[in-house]
Formats: sequence, C-alpha cells, structure tokens
Amino acid sequence: MTDETQIPLEVNFDLPQRAEEAAKGAFGVESRARLLNQYFEQNGPVSAENAWLHAYRLLLWIDRRIGLAHCYESDKCQPGRPWYLRSLRFHDWVTQGLGATPDTLQQQIDWLFNQAIQSLTAASETILSQNLGKAAAQRRPFEGRSFPEPGEDPELVDIIVNTLGDFLREPLPADVRRKVSERVTTHLANENKRKNLLGEGFEDTLAQILRRIPAVAQTHEILVRKWLHEIPGFRPARKTMKDRQVDLALVRADGHRILVTAKWSVRSDREEQFRADFADYADLESYGQDFDYVLVTNEFDAARLVRACDNRAQNAPLFSRVVHLNPAGPVVAYGTDARGQVPEMRNRIESKRLISLEAWLTDLMRA
Repeated sequence: MTDETQIPLEVNFDLPQRAEEAAKGAFGVESRARLLNQYFEQNGPVSAENAWLHAYRLLLWIDRRIGLAHCYESDKCQPGRPWYLRSLRFHDWVTQGLGATPDTLQQQIDWLFNQAIQSLTAASETILSQNLGKAAAQRRPFEGRSFPEPGEDPELVDIIVNTLGDFLREPLPADVRRKVSERVTTHLANENKRKNLLGEGFEDTLAQILRRIPAVAQTHEILVRKWLHEIPGFRPARKTMKDRQVDLALVRADGHRILVTAKWSVRSDREEQFRADFADYADLESYGQDFDYVLVTNEFDAARLVRACDNRAQNAPLFSRVVHLNPAGPVVAYGTDARGQVPEMRNRIESKRLISLEAWLTDLMRA
C-alpha cells in the first residue's frame, strides 16, 4: 500500500462496537422492563385465565420460512413434512384464541421483539448517521477506484429485481439498490437477534404475570435470575461447584420455596442441565425443608414433554410441576396422530401431570 492510500489512523471508527452496545441496550434488562410495563399498562389486567394469551402476544412469533406461528424447529416444519401440518393446526388454533385471522396473526403477536427492534433500529440509524463523516474520511484515499459502498450486496438486489421483473417500470438507481440491500440485510440480521431476547424475555414475562396477579403477588416474593445462595434457605456453592443462577424463584409467606426453570423450548442439552441443577439445589439446601422444582415451557415435542414429566431424582419426580403455557396447543397440533409418544403426552395431560399455566397460577393463588 502506497503512502497515498494509507487509511487515516486518527479516525476513530467505532461503529461495530457502538452498534453492539445499542443491541445490548435494546434487548437488555432495563429495556425489557420498560417495554413489559408499557405492554401490561396498555392491555388490561392479568388473570390466571388470560396469562397464556399475554405470553403469546408478547413472545410468540411467525416462522418466516413457512409464514406460520412458530411451534417447532423451522427445518422440520417445511411444507410436506409432518410438522408443517401440525404448524397449520397450531396457527389456526392460536389465531382463534387471540381473536385474529390467519393472515393477520402476525399483527397480534411478537410484541416484545418488535418493540425492541424498533428501539435498536432507531439507535443504529443514529449511530450510522454520526459516523458517515468518519466513513467518508476513511474512504477518501480510495476514491475513483470503484470500491463497493457500505451495505452493497449486488447479488441480493439482483434476486429481488429479477423476481419483480416486468413489475419494475425502470431500473433501480444505485442509491436505491444500496438502500434495498441494507434494509433486507438488516431485517435478516435482526431476526437472528431473537435468541438474545427469548430466554430472559420469557423469564421476565412470567415474572410480570406473577406480580400482576394480586393473589400471587401478595403471598409470594418473586425473584428473577438470582444466584442460588441469594434465595432463602440455600448455601453458597463450594469452590469445586458451579454457581447456579435460578430463572425464577417464589418464596411463599410461610417460607416455602419454589424454584422455577423457565424454558421456551426443551433441547436435549437442557434436559441434562435440569438434573445437574437440581442435584446442586438439593445439596445446597440449608433449612432441611422441601422445596418445589417447577418447569415452565412452551415445548411442543411430545417425547420431550413426556420425559420432563417422567424424569426422576432418586425416588421422586424431578419436577414438582411441569407447566405448559397451554397444553391444548400441542394437543391440537398433533390432531389424531397416535404415533410415538403422542398418546403418552395426552395421558400426562389427562392425569394432570402436565398442567397449564392457568392451572399452576390458580394453585399459587390458593396457597
């Protein structure tokens, strides 16, 4: 590289770092708390009966690859596969529950993610505009050599233009092509950020629901993402042990403790983690008293739900309660299917081993 093309080192171009900070802010604890408060203030009281509807409005999303409400891994829900029909059934069922139509459901759900993305987009655009001058200074030594502009993706734009074909009355100007490329790329990148929100967002949503039901909030202290030793009746971990953070904990007025693991879905690695977590909880319990260990999930795989219900720790069930946001969803999705673990899943629901969020909240209200 010649002296004429040296990049001006004095330019402090920190857009990637600042964009990352903006993402953390948009999806962070304070932002989620603000957005959840805003949502519940605008959407009326919470009850045991409507809690699952609030959870779905806040967190359920549309799988863009199939255009339907997400209930299972996207690659297994493609048209022609069994989970595509199940997704169609679930989409129809949840549409009716939310008072929407199949083509307008997306307007009724995914509230928390959409609001966070709006905040992120606004912050990112501000950061980008502030750095345009710096970027121009960096590019100046390379002017006149046909360097691509930031955000350009000619192949992506060509796909769009060729698909539209004759519907385009005239060729797209270069600045419009670049803008199309930037917006599509940003949209796809934003979708990949969902995992940043779903995990702790599910925990925060459940905590808000619990706190907004007076009969629960008045009789329980509700703790979110506390280290185990911060919960009454548990010792700090020994040096040889891993520190355990509990998704949710409820401490009843009489001192009874309920440790909750909140997982939107249950992967195989999480199943192993449940056992490890419980073993440490039991080992570090210091009151010499029983505590409940509860799983709250929106898992739709019948085999995973059955395993969660049947897993044992020594001579007792691992989970005191296995709670699904609404077990009617998986039942509707599977339809009359009697293969694999589907009949066993139905048996766990009928025996009330697998219960609804409504049923669990009702039990807490009676405590």
